[in-house]
Amino acid sequence: MNTRLPLLWLALHRRRRMLIAVLIGIVVFETLIVVVTNTIPPGQLFSGGKGPPAAYRAFSGSSGDVSIASYPGLLGAGLVHPFWIALQLTVIGSLAAAAVAADVESGTIELVMVRPVTRTRLLAERTAALLIATGALTAAATLTVAVGVALSPAIHADVGLGGVFAAGVMGYAFALCLVGPALAVSAAGRRRSQVLGTVIGIGAVGFAVNFIALAWEPAAPLRYASPFHYYSPGDALARGAVLWPQLMVLVGVGTVGFLVAHALLRRRDLAP
Repeated sequence: MNTRLPLLWLALHRRRRMLIAVLIGIVVFETLIVVVTNTIPPGQLFSGGKGPPAAYRAFSGSSGDVSIASYPGLLGAGLVHPFWIALQLTVIGSLAAAAVAADVESGTIELVMVRPVTRTRLLAERTAALLIATGALTAAATLTVAVGVALSPAIHADVGLGGVFAAGVMGYAFALCLVGPALAVSAAGRRRSQVLGTVIGIGAVGFAVNFIALAWEPAAPLRYASPFHYYSPGDALARGAVLWPQLMVLVGVGTVGFLVAHALLRRRDLAP
């Protein structure tokens, strides 16, 4: 155990089995997506000449400009699939709940703080553990897709490796967008269930809102209220570049959430 950053390494050590399982799961899943994409040409998935229904835009990992019946659309769908989202939410919810709320709920927060450890250091180290875990998960998914693209000439003709890594950057920014609010709830809450409920709520409701906005034209303005509107890996894969305006929104939300968490933690009573 590293004694220089004990709270960071302890957070990762305690959840090492979960993190390993999630990493294996995301690699297997993205490998499956690449294999399916390489085996079945996108156009054959929606034969008949009409193309995919409008509602399928929500599953292409784009803002509606990239069809799911394309290589960028299918790969983008793998990076915004509910299974991918569930794995991200699992990691974020678990580590964010353990940042503050879990210790308050169990009554161990006073033992942690007696070392002594400042509140700023407590939040900083446990935030760093979250960033490392989500970064590893995003990197595993990105590298798996990159290897698949590099080994498939048909896919590589439409999707460059630059687009794959741009989608990975967007994926990490999306994780940061969820980490910030989750930490704020953990800093203010007294139960880990509050943090888990918030993370699941943002993910599930955000995905549903984005789906409705893309599938139903009158609800289109609602897409701006969902983080999935700003996280669009399909667009990044198709354009081969990071979408900077959307990236700034995602990172901005995460940063504001961390600052709010810091302010709340400094002012709250940590007694169980």
